[in-house]
Amino acid sequence: MKIKEIDIYAIRLPLIEPFIISYHTYDDMPSIIVKITTEDGLVGYGEAVADEHVTGETWESTYAMLKNTLAPLLIGKNPMEFERLHEMMDKAVYQAPAAKAALDIACYDVVGKKLGVPIYQLLGGRYHEKFPITHVLSIGTPEKMAEEAATRMKEGYSSFKMKVGTKVQDDVKRIQAVRAKVGDDIAIRVDVNQGWKNSANTIMAMRQLEQVGLDWLEQPVVADDFNGMVEVKEKTSTPLMMDEGLRGFRDMRELIEKQAAHKVNIKLMKCGGIYPAMKLAHMAEMAGIECQIGSMVESSIGSAAGFHVAFSKKAFTSVELTGPLKFSKDVGNLHYDVPFIKLNERAGLGIDIDEAILQELTEFSTKVTK
Repeated sequence: MKIKEIDIYAIRLPLIEPFIISYHTYDDMPSIIVKITTEDGLVGYGEAVADEHVTGETWESTYAMLKNTLAPLLIGKNPMEFERLHEMMDKAVYQAPAAKAALDIACYDVVGKKLGVPIYQLLGGRYHEKFPITHVLSIGTPEKMAEEAATRMKEGYSSFKMKVGTKVQDDVKRIQAVRAKVGDDIAIRVDVNQGWKNSANTIMAMRQLEQVGLDWLEQPVVADDFNGMVEVKEKTSTPLMMDEGLRGFRDMRELIEKQAAHKVNIKLMKCGGIYPAMKLAHMAEMAGIECQIGSMVESSIGSAAGFHVAFSKKAFTSVELTGPLKFSKDVGNLHYDVPFIKLNERAGLGIDIDEAILQELTEFSTKVTK
């Protein structure tokens, strides 16, 4: 089996409501969709959602990287040879993980279809039967975030991930307001997206939040401040998760060496796709670190890929892949049994792609052949 051609689509996914985090407000979500076609007519889809604040990639640069460098490299290659393909891409381009993830996911999708099995069967088989879905609360006033949490509780959600990271004292009030509104039995995770900057601010905030009972605190300090994470971990009692600070193998080695976090948030867009995500999960598992599969707010394509990874490994104890629930239009049909997610047994990613919507959302596109 060989790759015959690769189509690349630069799209914008329309959000139902703006998505607000510490460093940006998204009115829509720029994404790159790739479609690989093999010589025997099989088709696989992948996705890249770049974030210049995390990996240095932009929507435009990712499109250019795929069009000019990475996609031409894979024409004529066997999509089953994951290790070889990643070695080729890594030799051709340093980093650019979101661009590589798009091709990685598309290869897994087409290989699953070739063999007639879901992607999770290519990764060691299904371990989890279902995952609870955590609703993500965008940054707002304490009252607005609390009311949204109360509304979502009525829909069946039992866990929330709060986006904070603007001003520390304002964030403390947001967290306290949500806890007061939802009661003590609801799980609350707080994602600062580096917004508290350093360990001093974080320790000050957490001393005011010790009685709130958070599940965990995610990436309070800037991404490369491993020593700051260590200090927060030593001086607070809330479990600590690393996200933006964990991109690839080098970061994972330093995290393990310094014991800088209790948990890690692995994202396909940060590490280069399904294949390297599984390697990171193995490293974490050997070090006794729990894993979460996180999201750059991808469509059904990228979200399904993340779920296949999470469902295949015991080390993954939580997921945060809610992109498709935030879009008014999506290119795929990943199904959520809110407040849970279950995967079907269809081959590959297990989703259908609506080519009409893909074309509608496309800003520009190209086809790469020999």
